[in-house]
Parts: sequence; structure tokens; C-alpha cells
Amino acid sequence: MTKQIINPSGLAAPRGFNHGILVRGGGAQLFLAGQDASDARGQIVAPGDLEAQLEQVLHNLEAVVGAAGGTMQDIVKLNIFVRNRNDYVAKLEPLGRVFRRAFGDYYPALALFEVSGFFQREALIELEGVAVIGADGDEGGAS
Repeated sequence: MTKQIINPSGLAAPRGFNHGILVRGGGAQLFLAGQDASDARGQIVAPGDLEAQLEQVLHNLEAVVGAAGGTMQDIVKLNIFVRNRNDYVAKLEPLGRVFRRAFGDYYPALALFEVSGFFQREALIELEGVAVIGADGDEGGAS
């Protein structure tokens, strides 16, 4: 199974995400439930701190992917849900550093949505998505 990054030349060059990731061959798909900034006791960490909450969310995703035998670079699609889009955009630089610590120079396909609230009131961000466990390489490409 192989994974190929798809960033067509006719679209704006992506920063911090990829337009698409093509997976060929067999393999295991892992559907990631929405993860908020809950700790092991189910309590939201760092109320009011979007950056710290993102770190916890990514830690939670890494735990799920790791339990399935994968790594963060196996995540091919993430949907990001935020309570306040303007706050997210204002903090793009530090949030980008958090993402790079989790993913290195690899970026999944991303979408961002602003929502009115989450199950836990203190949550500011939640991520859900799809991982493909066992894909070889991250072939560049622009189909």
C-alpha cells in the first residue's frame, strides 16, 4: 500500500495541510472519533487556552493511532472543529508549531469548521478524522 500527496498546480499552494492524499493498495483504515482536550480522567485541560488544548487533542489522537499500530503520519484526513474561528486564525503561528511537533513535516488533508459548542463546555477544539495504517512512504505529487 502506498500513500501519495496530491496538491494540484491549479490550486493555491497549501500551507499546513495537503489538498489530498491518495492511498493505493490494501491496508487498514482507522476512523478517529472526535477527540477534545480531555485528560485520562475525562476533564478538559487548560480551560481557555487553545494552544494547550490542541496539544492535548493531538496527544489523544496519537494514543488512538498508536494503539492501532500506527503513527501520526498515518493520519490522512482531519476535520478541525473550533469554537471561535477568529481566535484560531489569530493563533495560526503557535498552533502551527504544535501541529509540527506532532506531525513533523507531514500534513494530512484538513478542513476547519467553526461550531457553537462541544459536549464539554470548556472545550475549545476537537479533531476527528481517518488514518491508514501501513501505507508506505509519502510520495510527493501533484495530480
